[in-house]
Amino acid sequence: MLSTSSDSHYQLKIASFNLFNFIAPPDAFYEFDNIYTQEQWQKKLNWIAKYLNEHQPDVIAFQEVFSPDELETLTKACGLDYFSVLDSPQVMDDFIYSKPVVALASRYPIKEAVSVSADKEWAAQMGLVSEFEFSRKPLRATVDLPKLGLCDCYVVHFKSKRALFDAQDIKANSATSSFRKSPADAELNTGQLLAIEALGRWGSSVQRGSEAALLRYAMVERRSQTQNPMILMGDFNDILSDGVLAALTSVDTRIKPQADMSQGAMGDIAHQLGFYRLQDSYDLYQASQYSLSEQGRPATHYYFAKGSVLDYILLSSEFDAKNDLSLAEVGRYETYDRHLINPSFEHDSQSTDHAPVMITLAIRE
Repeated sequence: MLSTSSDSHYQLKIASFNLFNFIAPPDAFYEFDNIYTQEQWQKKLNWIAKYLNEHQPDVIAFQEVFSPDELETLTKACGLDYFSVLDSPQVMDDFIYSKPVVALASRYPIKEAVSVSADKEWAAQMGLVSEFEFSRKPLRATVDLPKLGLCDCYVVHFKSKRALFDAQDIKANSATSSFRKSPADAELNTGQLLAIEALGRWGSSVQRGSEAALLRYAMVERRSQTQNPMILMGDFNDILSDGVLAALTSVDTRIKPQADMSQGAMGDIAHQLGFYRLQDSYDLYQASQYSLSEQGRPATHYYFAKGSVLDYILLSSEFDAKNDLSLAEVGRYETYDRHLINPSFEHDSQSTDHAPVMITLAIRE
């Protein structure tokens, strides 16, 4: 366990938190009757503030933000003086919102913030439509962190596993659809509906995986220009080990980089590959001197009784203790899941369906 009184390391806490429909009344999320009462809304605000005040993150990424102004007010009241949100939630009707956005709050100055867009040329090379875009625009905030300097912090909320289209809706419209049916068929049959469901789910996977690959490209482009350390955090809506998200961390390659001695250490092939690599902070923690190896990795989300890790913090090589150019290491990894595994209605009824994750970075003096 990382000592909080260590004299040899400066500590920073980095967290990611899916807020679960953070929207101030009288606005609604998705449906006209999804409106918090004032009592429910205040309870939700209090639950979030309690987490922030107890765990004291220095930088925290948020997902499912419908009311960014209210979130900024809340985080600043909890000592996070800097806040960034660039995208806007989509309004379906006067007060009904869809497509929430991501945000970032920090105790330290945010020097620059931009929305990350998909590279159109590379999207086309991948066989995607020319207007392909992230389902929710990632945020890149460059934060001036103590001891580390400028660090590019990325906040993401990748496409969910919800199907891109619903087979039942298509069935209802099948009389006028272009789906091929035999003359005797008035509707799509069960087999067709099953296949359509599979198409819809795979469409979501294609979207999510494409987002991961195009984001990695954008991060590498930025890294090439600035050499800033990178932190990627958010709700990935999939397990990182799944092939759909492999592009984020994969180092499998047929490329054989040529050593360039003019770049010093970067001329070494291993350093070239490692410099652009992202690693799961949990794995880095497990490999650290602080790891409690007997503990398994807690889930961050449950679907009925099945738990999955959907929320991640990925780090560049500056945070890998085994890297020669390491500036810090992961001294603690925490999953706040009490409200998921042992909920109390009194305290947790307006909390979140995800477990916030937080890491503590021990930065070398």
